[in-house]
Amino acid sequence: MHKTNKAYFEFIDSEAPVAYTDALKQMDIMHSEVLKKDILGTVWFLEHNDVYTKGSSANDDDIIDAGSIPVIETGRGGKITYHGVGQRIIYPIINLKKLHKNAPDIRLYVKQLEEVVIKSLAEVGIDGYIVPERVGVWVKIGDTECKIAAIGIRVKKWVTYHGIAINISPDLSKFSGIVPCGLHGFGVCSLRSLGCTISMYDFDQILQKNFKNILI
Repeated sequence: MHKTNKAYFEFIDSEAPVAYTDALKQMDIMHSEVLKKDILGTVWFLEHNDVYTKGSSANDDDIIDAGSIPVIETGRGGKITYHGVGQRIIYPIINLKKLHKNAPDIRLYVKQLEEVVIKSLAEVGIDGYIVPERVGVWVKIGDTECKIAAIGIRVKKWVTYHGIAINISPDLSKFSGIVPCGLHGFGVCSLRSLGCTISMYDFDQILQKNFKNILI
């Protein structure tokens, strides 16, 4: 794990995939450090090995066939989703009291995360958008809508954790073992499936720029 680009946030990039259970422990440590040091926060960029994660409103009926992929319950909001290599995971551990000048606003924070993703996608020619009744970021292929990024957060003592999963180039077939985010009748897509071949590193630079521009 190496630290880069320390400006308003401390951006941390893990080069090798991180086991989901290890990431949960590390987020708890980061959360405590943000509270203890009274700093704005840390934004962690990483990938996970194959895992299905169940949020606080997950339904067991949304597991179709997990096969050999582990299913782990987690404290974030939302339902069930898939994480794997080729998907950019972003965990912002941010003090909302500092971010929003002592008037912490969880809904505003989620909108800011959505805006980071949408503006970053726009820079590589992808038109992402939100649908009020469906959390996450969506794109349209012809008359079909598909999800390209999921958002699920948790807030404790006004410090955030968990966050964003953007499909860069994961194996999309692994979403077929579940009903992603509990939304029936919708597919998933990735930058790669939409014809965008930008590297993970180059897309990270776009994301980090937009984190600073939008959240500060």
